Parts: sequence; structure tokens; C-alpha cells
Amino acid sequence: MNMNWMEEVKKREKVLLQDLQTFLRIPSVRNEQTATKEAPLGKEVYEALCYMLKRGEEEGFVVKNVDGLAGHIEMGDGEEIVGILCHVDVVPAGDGWTFDPFGATIVDGKIYARGALDDKGPTIAAFYAMKIVKELGLPLSKRVRMIIGTDEESDWQCVERYFQTEPMPTLGFAPDADFPIIYAEKGIADFDLIQQPMNKQAHDCVLLSFQAGRRYNMVPDFAEAVLRNGNDIKDRFLTFLRSHTLEGEVHVDGETLKLSLRGVSAHGMEPNNGVNAGLWLTKFLVNEALDPQANEFVRFVSQYFYGDTRGQQLGVAHTNEELGDLTINVGVLSYTSEHGGKIGINLRYPVTSDIAHTKEAIERVANRHHFTLTNFSHSSPHYVAKNHPLVQTLQRVYEEQTGERASLLAIGGGTYARSLQAGVAFGPLFPNRPDVAHQKDEYMFIDDLVKATAIYAQAIYELAK
Repeated sequence: MNMNWMEEVKKREKVLLQDLQTFLRIPSVRNEQTATKEAPLGKEVYEALCYMLKRGEEEGFVVKNVDGLAGHIEMGDGEEIVGILCHVDVVPAGDGWTFDPFGATIVDGKIYARGALDDKGPTIAAFYAMKIVKELGLPLSKRVRMIIGTDEESDWQCVERYFQTEPMPTLGFAPDADFPIIYAEKGIADFDLIQQPMNKQAHDCVLLSFQAGRRYNMVPDFAEAVLRNGNDIKDRFLTFLRSHTLEGEVHVDGETLKLSLRGVSAHGMEPNNGVNAGLWLTKFLVNEALDPQANEFVRFVSQYFYGDTRGQQLGVAHTNEELGDLTINVGVLSYTSEHGGKIGINLRYPVTSDIAHTKEAIERVANRHHFTLTNFSHSSPHYVAKNHPLVQTLQRVYEEQTGERASLLAIGGGTYARSLQAGVAFGPLFPNRPDVAHQKDEYMFIDDLVKATAIYAQAIYELAK
């Protein structure tokens, strides 16, 4: 069928952007403090889910809410299902934004907001792609189902609950990564290293608390340490900041000293794209005469994680030709003088790495320094054969829409595609565009959003016709 998909998107561009702005203005960060039975992951996440389901209902799609954790928007008939896996939750905004992170500001052809690229912009693009296919009355032999999650940035409770009661799509894609096509993804493990308690000892300079990071899959962009009897540290800290071209402040209140340091947030799949404020602050504190428990905490963190995102110091480094290096992101650091320290880690590894062996090796190192590995969760690597009909169809669609070769990619990120038995990640980030997901001033080019919508529309039709 000779269809001008781009022309169809252009006809709807104005209302598409209006819907996206409304969607982006919902601050849908998981927040269990506002959780209810109806909204188990918080009020704002549930509001975003309901927004999409309501829009689906308004457009005449079949919709379903699955326990406030997930839902779907569906069209067509048939036994087989083409799945489009999206999510409405976003990571916390973080600090240092030029624009309101939930303002959905449009400037110079870009729309700025947390979630513009990951994953609300692509979700609206896929929704309008379905809408176009439906409005054109094109014949389909399969059902097309947009599956909407609410917990992709955390524990994936949503898809786990969803597939307990709903059928697995025959094949599908997640518009939540890069174009052209991602056929392979690293395995992902999250875990904590908990400091074992020590006997309290009298000491002049005591670290009362340390905090950096909110999510395991984000590079912390802010860190703060509070010390008692540490006033002589002030000048050394300011010198440290200047010598490393870092930003931070010192606040003195009687015998209490508060040190703060700003870094640069980034997605945890490549920690080197950010500046980890927590690791830099431990790098400074490691040279200070802290109380024994605090000294052990900052020395362990600095020795094994500062400047090493590949696990060299831990003895777990591994690389693979297709999927690249094993990576380690220290996403959360916390410490109190009463309870000791916690290190929250996001580890990503290629298919050729043995995760059981990696875990054991980290445990051995941690135990030597009085830390215990706990709260381990793990998602295996995912890939689809390069000659699979799904991959070949999406390659053809991408090449027809862009005129460019649809090369196959492997990534360190984890997308909802791995929830499907036959699923790949498909856009929305075009080649040579900066990946600003999880960063301050996250944005998406409006031209890219329009182009992605046209690609998704053709892909949906080709997969379901």
C-alpha cells in the first residue's frame, strides 16, 4: 500500500503536541507516600496511566486498567497480538534545570520536560500511530495492543502483574531507546552493599550523615555530607572543588558542617556520561580524619568505585564484542552515624558474563571490608535473532521512511522489549542525536517526534495487516 505516513502525521501534529504537553505536565514519579489501593505506586503515576487510558477510550479503542499498575489500549481483531510496550513513569527531575521539568516548554523546535524522551514522547507518538491506522480504516488481521506500564524506572511490578492475567503478544516493540533497531540488551542487576555495624568509638570529627542519589539507574547529581567538629575541613573542601572544577557549598552551623557537591546526572547504563556527585564527595572525605565507621565507609566506596565504572577494582570486569563492557553505576549512597552505610548499585552485563560468578566475586570483596550484599534482583540479557520476521519488517519500514540503512544495535539499557518473548526496542532516538534521557533539561526534537510517529504508524500496519 502506497501511503504517505508523514503527511498523515503532519495533519495531526498540533493536537499531538497538545496531548503530549498535557501528559508531560503530570509529574509521574513513583511515590509510595501517596499510594492507595487504587493507585499502588502513587497518585501522579496513576494519574498518568488514567490519562492515557482515557485518551484511548475517547478515540474508540478498547481499554483496560490492570490493578492500577498497568493497562492497555487495543484495536483490531484476531488471535495474534502485536504489542507496543510503553511506560508513563519517569525518573525524578533532579537539579539544575533551565526549564520547569514538568512544564513541557517548547523552545527552538524542542519540547523540554522530564519524560519527553523517556518515555512519554514516544508513548504519545505510538498512540497517534495507532490512531492514524484506525482512522484510515486499514484492514488488520491481528490485534494491536499498547501495553502501558507504571514502574519501568524501578522494579517492573507493572509488567509482572500485567502478564499474570493478560496474554503474551506474538511479537512487538518498545519505543523506548534508539533507532534503528535494538535486538540485544544487557542483563541488569540491582543490589545493595550494607555496612555491618561497628562499635562506637569516641572521635573528634564524626560523619553524621551522607546522602547521594535517588535511583539505582541514575548517576547522582547531588551529594551532601554533615559532620560534627569538622570546621577545619571547610577550606580544604573549597580548595578541592576549585582544583577539580566542581561546584558545591559549605554551610557552618555551630559545631556542624554541611558539605554539598553537584555533579551531572545521566542514565545508569553508561555512568561515564555523568559526574557522580556521591563518588566525588567520598573522594574528598577519604583524606579526612573521620570516625572509624565513617572512615571505613568512604574508603570502601572510594577504593572500589571512584573512577571505575567497569568493575576493575572489584575483579569483575568483562567485555563482549556486540554488547560492550560490564558497567557499574553507584546510584544511591547513604550513611548515618547510627546505622552505617548503604551502597545501591545498578550493574549491567553482556550475555557472555556469568552473573552468578560476578555476584560471588563482589560478595567476597564486600565481606572483606565488612559489607554484606543484599536485595539482589536480576533481569537476564535479551536478544532476538537478526533474521526474525519482526526485525526484518522493522528494518524495511525504517529504511523506507528515512532512506537510511537500518543497522542492528545492542545496548546496555533495559527496555520493556525484554518482557516479550519476541520484542525489540525501536526508537525514538535517531542516530547522532544526544541521549538526554535521565539528564537535566531532557528534551525531544519535535521533528523527530513527528518522524517517529510516521515510522510507528507504518510499522504497526505492516506487522498487523
